[in-house]
Amino acid sequence: MRFPRFVDAVSRRSGLPPEQAAAIARAVLQTMAERVTGGEADDLAGQLPDELGDYLAPGTEAIEGRSAAFGPAAFLRRVGERAGVDEATARVGAGAVFATLRQAVTVGEFREMVARLPRGFDGTIEPVPPYDG
Repeated sequence: MRFPRFVDAVSRRSGLPPEQAAAIARAVLQTMAERVTGGEADDLAGQLPDELGDYLAPGTEAIEGRSAAFGPAAFLRRVGERAGVDEATARVGAGAVFATLRQAVTVGEFREMVARLPRGFDGTIEPVPPYDG
C-alpha cells in the first residue's frame, strides 16, 4: 500500500482531513517505536510505505535496549501531542490508523504489533468502517 493510499484510508475511516490523518499516522508509528525493539520495528517498517516506515526508527528506549511502558491514556496523549490534536481526535485517528495497518501488513505482523500495545488498549482498535478505495 502506497503512502497516499494509506493516508486516504485513514482519512476516510476517521473523517479527518488528509493532512491531519497523515500527522496522526506518523504520531501513532512514532509512539509505537517507543514500545518495540529495533528488530520488531524493522519487521513492521518493511511492510509499510517508506514514508511511514521511517517513523518506526528506534527511539532512545529501544537504543538503550528496553521499550517504554505506558498505558492507553499516555499512548493517546503522546499521539495527540505529536500530531497537534486533542485526545478525542487522537483516539479516532489512532483507531483508523490501526484498522488501516490491519490491511497493510500481514496478520502475524499485526498480531505482534497489537501485542506491544498498552494493556487495555483494545478499545482504540475497535472495528471501524472499511476502506473501499
